[in-house]
Amino acid sequence: MFETLKVLPPDAILGVLADYRQDSRSHKIDLGVGVFRDEFGDTPVLSTVKKAERFLLQNQSSKAYLGSQGDPEFNVAMQALVFGHDQGHNPGIYTVQTPGGCGSLRVGAELIMRVRPGASIWVSDPTWANHVPLLSGAGLTLKTYPYYDFADPGIRFDAMQEGLRQIPAGDIVLLHACCHNPSGMDLSRQQWRALADIIVERSLLPFVDIAYQGFAEGADEDAFGIRLLAERVPELMVSGSCSKNFGLYRDRVGSLSIKVANDQVRAAVSSQVVNIVRGMYSMPPAHGGEIVTHILNDVALRAEWNEELAVMRNRLKAMRTLLVGALSRHVSERDFAFIERAQGMFCFLGLTPEQVGRLKTEHAVYMVDSSRINVAGINPKNVEHLAQAIAAVL
Repeated sequence: MFETLKVLPPDAILGVLADYRQDSRSHKIDLGVGVFRDEFGDTPVLSTVKKAERFLLQNQSSKAYLGSQGDPEFNVAMQALVFGHDQGHNPGIYTVQTPGGCGSLRVGAELIMRVRPGASIWVSDPTWANHVPLLSGAGLTLKTYPYYDFADPGIRFDAMQEGLRQIPAGDIVLLHACCHNPSGMDLSRQQWRALADIIVERSLLPFVDIAYQGFAEGADEDAFGIRLLAERVPELMVSGSCSKNFGLYRDRVGSLSIKVANDQVRAAVSSQVVNIVRGMYSMPPAHGGEIVTHILNDVALRAEWNEELAVMRNRLKAMRTLLVGALSRHVSERDFAFIERAQGMFCFLGLTPEQVGRLKTEHAVYMVDSSRINVAGINPKNVEHLAQAIAAVL
């Protein structure tokens, strides 16, 4: 049977990681994989996570299954984190625990397929590469709306508005709540308000991906677009992730929230989601979700977590400033100030695939062909080498 299979090309980002690991040069730099790193290049376990794990070790009394909807306390805590502290018990929002943001996106896509088989979902141009297999793999038809301007780095907001106005009523539009991946360029509050007007006018279903809550301006500030839409639209889907803001990458912690019209719709949505989950992974893992629940429900731990979140956020901002300063010294004929205007972990450098290839072979600097970089891979010790390498290939 399996001899008929063909070898597929490796995932672009994972391929970069594999090449990086095989490189023996001591000055190599990895700007590819999307994980937070500290100034030493490590992806640390948060202090609050360690404290929560110690608590669980001492107090956990069972390893029984959670059930397909996950831990009810986690769902309440995540719903409040995303929609506002007073929204955790809002019956108009249905939330389930999922294995990471990827699991959330896929469950949401499968639910849409049950309502409208072959429905079109519109994603930003560009969008996170894994949105494509997660959504289209469920059967959704992917289409794009204008977003990032490669020629003049920023958001093509006029074109974006015009594109959204052409979307047929009832279609789904996927939005990045903050820290747009891969561009790092985020909508302003004024732009979110204009966007909400179009979504209401066109009767579109917004599906918002919030994978980096707290990495742009703060946990509450980064959820502005979601909370605005929740006030304006009758239906809304939100995919949440705890990989970045809690550093729980390998524990796969996420949530799917759906704003519903009434109790009858909630009951129907709940039954369908549970059925989808049962047929995919049966139920989510418990450990990471219990960590998040304990942190969010403990006043002292939550305050400490917000401080740790600020440290990560401020490091990303500082590395952007550091890189722009270094590039201004080595590439005076080109303006890289847009890097500081971006938010979160990612941005484009505006290099060609050929230049990216030279960075790898000649300078041991690794990134994907689009020149999207993870700024968390930058530190004070490697920034000069990075800037000199970029100058050399330009």
